[in-house]
Amino acid sequence: MLYMKFSDMPYQRVEYKDAEKEYRQIMEDFRGAESGEEQFKVHERYYVLSDKISTMMMIACIRHDIDTADEFYSREREYYDEVGPKLESLAVEYRQEVFRSPYRDYLEEKIGKVAFKNMELQKKAFDEKLIPLMQEENALTTRYDKLIASAKIEWEGEILNLSLLRPYLTNSDRDVRRKAYEKYSAFFVSVSEELDEIYDKLVKNRTEQAKRMGYENYVELGYYRLKRNCYNREMVENYRQQIKKYFVPFAEKMHERRRERLGVDKLSYIDAGVYFPEGNPAPIGNPEEIMKSGKRMYSEMSPETEEFFDFMMENQLFDVLGRKTKKAGGYMEFLPEYGAPFVFANFNGTSDDVDVITHECGHAFQGYLSGKDPIREHRDITMETAEIHSMSMEFFAEKWMDLFFGDRARDYENMHLEDAAAFIPYGCMVDEFQHIVYENPDMLPKDRKRAWLELEKVYRPHMDYETDPFFAQGGFWQKQLHIYDYPFYYIDYCLAQTCAFQYKAMMDEDYGKAWESYLKLCRLSASGFFTDMLKEVGLESPFEDGCIKRIVEKLEEKK
Repeated sequence: MLYMKFSDMPYQRVEYKDAEKEYRQIMEDFRGAESGEEQFKVHERYYVLSDKISTMMMIACIRHDIDTADEFYSREREYYDEVGPKLESLAVEYRQEVFRSPYRDYLEEKIGKVAFKNMELQKKAFDEKLIPLMQEENALTTRYDKLIASAKIEWEGEILNLSLLRPYLTNSDRDVRRKAYEKYSAFFVSVSEELDEIYDKLVKNRTEQAKRMGYENYVELGYYRLKRNCYNREMVENYRQQIKKYFVPFAEKMHERRRERLGVDKLSYIDAGVYFPEGNPAPIGNPEEIMKSGKRMYSEMSPETEEFFDFMMENQLFDVLGRKTKKAGGYMEFLPEYGAPFVFANFNGTSDDVDVITHECGHAFQGYLSGKDPIREHRDITMETAEIHSMSMEFFAEKWMDLFFGDRARDYENMHLEDAAAFIPYGCMVDEFQHIVYENPDMLPKDRKRAWLELEKVYRPHMDYETDPFFAQGGFWQKQLHIYDYPFYYIDYCLAQTCAFQYKAMMDEDYGKAWESYLKLCRLSASGFFTDMLKEVGLESPFEDGCIKRIVEKLEEKK
């Protein structure tokens, strides 16, 4: 593990011809090895090459996102959109050599059964004949990201992007919120045709990829791409049915309670995300003070978190300030050569800023721990597991919310609980929408919007878009980047939130026991299958009948 500030990390473009030469040599040496031990030594060379490629690509991606107007890194991003699928093809080809190894028993003992199952799924998810389509897909998602980042919204003499407008969307003054939503909506109306065009091309592109792999539609391919190695679409559908039966009624009760608290006759879309008439609790202090409070929190939480956060701060592995040409949203990515997580966010003066210090740092903490594991396959966590690390950290951090919110810390905790619970129906709606879209790839843009509005009635019956020219026409989903960039990812948030609620209940009874379970889950990383690891740390699988009902009963007790 190297220690270096992010700004000092050198960048060098990954030249495809050089990477291919190294991969070919590794594959040749792997085939020529005469024992499992010899093959594993070759496999460790693959780790070094893979780490180098991933690190360079990620540095370029992050620096592009930090300033989407940067011409150099914009060109590098375009380059990797083109070359990335070809590099992935080489990695898949090598991993298939591992999969076919005559010394599989030895290798499986070293890197685990999950790794071999994932190799099997990767073979089903990728073929070099898909490369031109994948390059086009990458270009389309980059085009969407740039379109969203390009928003220039005039607000009282300032020019804001969508992230910087967010505080006004949740302002305590309803008139301010309405004005902000009008401007927010007007931007989406102005790019509506382009949004439709991009998504239409993405759906057709992904459908064609699936057809070329012999699948009926993209759903099956999408599940393989996400390495869903221990559950299938029928289990996900059963989970969604449980959410409709038990969670939606519970969420609607909370929305009704919120309506009464806000003192309005009927909730409107402009009230979404607003929990108190005096306004949502906002963090006290400037960004530097928020980071300082984060340092104190993690130093007190555990020795492991103290070490982690100090490492992040010392190596400048946060970029959290909102800027006009910065990509919207937030994420954690990992730089394997440095064993370093990187947290990207857009602070905007709302409670979202603290969520970065809890949610994204939950991802980063797990990444920091797994980065010490010499078996790289253990880092290859699936998304539903990854999101448990982040969403659960939000609850573990609540003991320190006084540092961030002062005398409104309890308000924040109540808001967080309500918001987390209300999210699950929305997340399931996003998932069901994508199943509908990819099972019916010839739908017209207007049909997709109509389908979204029908799902709103099922999952969020309280939602009223009034006469908004964009949202009332079924366009809300087009602001959800996951739908464009990461198909079928969104249900992972719901599955993880279900597990995080179990940690919440556990920590309310015994915080220390809950923390030890969480720490164990983080260290397990991807060494086991999702459903097996849950059992190992004392959690119930969200797919089990009755799990959702029991969680709702626990949450009802906290209302």
